[in-house]
Amino acid sequence: MDMLTIISFVGFTIFVAVVSWYATRNTDESSSEGYFLGGRSLGAVTIAGSLLLTNLSAEQIVGLNGQAFTEGILVMAWETLAAIAMIVTAIFLVPKYMSRGVTTIPEFIEYRFDHQTKAIISGLFLTGYVVVIIPSVLYSGSLAFSTMFDLPAVLGISHTASIWLCVWSIGLIGMIYAVFGGLKAVAVSDLINAIGLLIGGILIPVFGLMAIGEGSVMTGISTLYTENPEKFNVVGEVDNSIPFGTIFTGMMLVQMFYWGTNQAILQRVFAARNLKEGQKGMILAALVKFLIPLIVVLPGVIAYHLFQGNLSNPDQAYPTLVRTVLPATFMGFFAAVLFGAVLSSFNSILNSSATLFGFDLYKQYFNKTATEHQIVKASKIFGLVLGLLGMSVAPLIANAPNGLFAWLQEANGCYSIPILTVVIIGFFTKRVPALAAKIGIASGVILYSISQFIVKPYFVDSAMAKAAADGITNAKALSVIQAEAYPHFLHVMAILFVLNIGIMLLVGKMYPMAHDHVVRSNDKVDITPWKHAVVTGILITILVLSTYFIF
Repeated sequence: MDMLTIISFVGFTIFVAVVSWYATRNTDESSSEGYFLGGRSLGAVTIAGSLLLTNLSAEQIVGLNGQAFTEGILVMAWETLAAIAMIVTAIFLVPKYMSRGVTTIPEFIEYRFDHQTKAIISGLFLTGYVVVIIPSVLYSGSLAFSTMFDLPAVLGISHTASIWLCVWSIGLIGMIYAVFGGLKAVAVSDLINAIGLLIGGILIPVFGLMAIGEGSVMTGISTLYTENPEKFNVVGEVDNSIPFGTIFTGMMLVQMFYWGTNQAILQRVFAARNLKEGQKGMILAALVKFLIPLIVVLPGVIAYHLFQGNLSNPDQAYPTLVRTVLPATFMGFFAAVLFGAVLSSFNSILNSSATLFGFDLYKQYFNKTATEHQIVKASKIFGLVLGLLGMSVAPLIANAPNGLFAWLQEANGCYSIPILTVVIIGFFTKRVPALAAKIGIASGVILYSISQFIVKPYFVDSAMAKAAADGITNAKALSVIQAEAYPHFLHVMAILFVLNIGIMLLVGKMYPMAHDHVVRSNDKVDITPWKHAVVTGILITILVLSTYFIF
């Protein structure tokens, strides 16, 4: 690690911090609206940058490239379908949210059902953040830095010790940034880092292709495709992480949860100065998704070619590629941008967690007479505690058997589908009661947990034992047997989604509310929609899908 790398890393990091401070110096963050929603002052470009960097963090870059290293470009379905979900959210869901003046998703749940349902939803979000999301962000970022800079060799410590060191270093810095800076500081730094990440992220495949093509990008593309045709098949087989059929079942539900009901994402849109800016910001972010597979998928395939598939841990494909092909001149800058991306996701989750706790739990259950200053103070303390818990769990993800990204998506199902079903029923029905929502949440969490952590292991173990008894030793045959032993988790999500919707509608039929739910109006922001939203959304959807159908 030379001095130029260190200077460029520290310099760019300080630059982002100074610009963020300058842009937020006049925001009153002692009030709840100033701290949690940036004073409802964000414009479209800032929203788009913050959305992209909240999503495009190290767990996305490291995890998806790790899957691409193993399986090829079929994993880009996570990105192409995300753009469609963003368009649907911008055109149909964001107007509904903002017309009601909601600050958090659980706040909408309370307004539609009751405060007990809201508390349950808030608890689900916070549990998912501390058990799944925060640890994934910190672990992936730490794995990237440890591998890129070969910290075990530089510091003379074990790989595990370097992961713990990076997790706690990133976590402590991130907590200071998020808890004491508020949403606007996070959003402004996101915008700067998003630009840097797009530039730096595209440089990695460019230099990688040049390494393959001996200085020529086009030769590199030709060689990569010719010598690894199996990596360019987008139709997943039954034993792939994304079998083709799942694209039409649970995949889209996961995307709609993430972009349409996830507090960490929607809080950026809720902070828009008006509906038009919120819609434009999300649609602009969807447009940039057109480029994202170049950053989160292609480098994994390049790494597979350069290293001939010989990496003990596929999740190390991206940072190893960066260390190998990126010139030292750019290393510090890219490390700073990646550091900013990790901080962005971590900060966003902490700020959203603080928002959920302050608005949805603290004043309701802990201090009913709390002032705005007391709410903000309590939320900051809660954010610190949540961050510390996440940092303690993060290094344990190294034990995930199927890779970081696969573990992240499967674990998310415990709370994503129940929340999505409740939000959809809340939007599109008028008499389904709070009892139905509570039953739907409970059935979703319990049934998915039983399915994936009790029933699935039983069937898989039984199938593998039978295969061993039959003398089957072929790796591909065993992989197919294992995959066919139990439905893919995305199929399970789709089945439970339909089941939960049916249960909630049945309860609503048996015990309907006495009166229709009345939609309240919002005078906090201008809710005039962007007149070009639908046309632009259709064009971007066609553009993004083209990247999938080309292959």
